Amino acid sequence: MSDPLLRHNRAAWNAQARAGSAWTRPVSAEQVARARAGAPPVILTPCRTVPPSWLDDLAGRDVLCLAASGGQQAPLLAAAGATVVSLDLAEGQLASDRLVARREGLPLATVQADMRALPLADASFDLVVNPVSVCFVPDVRAVWAECARVLRPGGRLLCGVLNPAFYLFDPDLADREGRLAVRHRLPYAEDRPATLAPGRRQEIAAGDAREFSHTLGDLLGGQTAAGLAIVDLYEDGWPEGSGQPLDAFMPCFLATLAERRERRACSHDAVAGAMASGMR
Repeated sequence: MSDPLLRHNRAAWNAQARAGSAWTRPVSAEQVARARAGAPPVILTPCRTVPPSWLDDLAGRDVLCLAASGGQQAPLLAAAGATVVSLDLAEGQLASDRLVARREGLPLATVQADMRALPLADASFDLVVNPVSVCFVPDVRAVWAECARVLRPGGRLLCGVLNPAFYLFDPDLADREGRLAVRHRLPYAEDRPATLAPGRRQEIAAGDAREFSHTLGDLLGGQTAAGLAIVDLYEDGWPEGSGQPLDAFMPCFLATLAERRERRACSHDAVAGAMASGMR
């Protein structure tokens, strides 16, 4: 893996998996049992579970869990009857998915890859499930384009994103004093260390994943530009006691449901077709 960002973030998430952080803890047997009974507690953002209507009947559906490993979403969806592929950058995260699959006797395939370049066939999935993770890549539109490519017409993308406003503020003051002070111009990017707060530079040097904010135009408009129609959304916040001061003023997360649109002939194609028919 030659890309320095990919190498850094893969190592960061492998370290998170070894440490057992919240997004890397395998689900319990009780949660798997709930999923088998038809109620998989799938999450895209820290607290709220996905509405059942977003998932519909999962039996026999082809589902891609995109950057959603860690022994959480993929095993639950497999337990609900879906045929699941879990794709992630970090092998430690995928190992957690395989651990739960072996423990619970679940069929589940894993693939290690970059979410911006999926080694998967066109139109091969009915559902893509992508919890908050596009903040770890600089070019989110590439992710949406790949999601649209691997979805079948009418297929759904369920994703969680962090509101870019979160990145406006000095993270050192927020973490140390619970105080909000505007520091960064958006879009925020952690590929320029000199622009970062000193505490954040130290966290990245110690192994934290590098993050990127993106614009709402790229996070939402980028989905529509890729051929996905956003049909529903909800907001969510950080878990209680997380110490994030912005959460007192606004929910920091969005979850969106988008559907892959059928390709329609544009108007001049339709006119040309009608003219050709009339000339026969």
